[in-house]
Amino acid sequence: MSSGPAPVAEPVRIPVALPTGASEVSGLWSVASGTETVVALAHGAGAGMDHPFLAGLAEALAVAGVSVLRFVFPYVEAGRRMPGPAAHAVATWAGVQAWLGSAAPGPYVAAGKSYGGRMASVAASEGVIAPARLVYLGYPLHPPGRPEKVRREHLPAIAVPQLFVEGENDPFIDPREQFDEVVASCQDARVHWIAGANHSFEVKGARHPADEIGAGLAPVVAEFAREV
Repeated sequence: MSSGPAPVAEPVRIPVALPTGASEVSGLWSVASGTETVVALAHGAGAGMDHPFLAGLAEALAVAGVSVLRFVFPYVEAGRRMPGPAAHAVATWAGVQAWLGSAAPGPYVAAGKSYGGRMASVAASEGVIAPARLVYLGYPLHPPGRPEKVRREHLPAIAVPQLFVEGENDPFIDPREQFDEVVASCQDARVHWIAGANHSFEVKGARHPADEIGAGLAPVVAEFAREV
């Protein structure tokens, strides 16, 4: 485990073969020295890769000796706010894996906040990507208040270890019994609970900037990633 200042995040372009044709998305590549641990980190539906939560997490991971590739999905690249077709997100994950295959050959961990993590799980379940592990930072099991709209069918098909990092008060996994059943249906899954936290990992009564909240999750993600 290294320490010291975080490596500079280098802007990169990642080719993506969308169903509509060849495209590219933006990325930020932080190379940690003396490590082979690599995490590809996707953003949530409502924010891009520059969101303070993601930036804080990526920087803390890099300081801890984990190389990190942040990237955006095509709808963000195009300046839109709403996610595009799931096929576009899956294709983006495929492009990210191909890019890492050249820049950092070897195993990698696919991680993402909410939507980004869910799209990684879809891509993995379909065999489009083959990460060594998957990390979900607030898995959006269903829309808040709509547990009947559960997004679970593909998860049991994933053979690699999965880590659900979840806030205890996240409305996207309420009722808890339903979430527990989904985790139990997976082949190899574990949960790391953040006490009192919501979907953004904020805790009522404890005000912390988003970048600090993201950085606070780095030890959990790094430990899981290093097990590869």
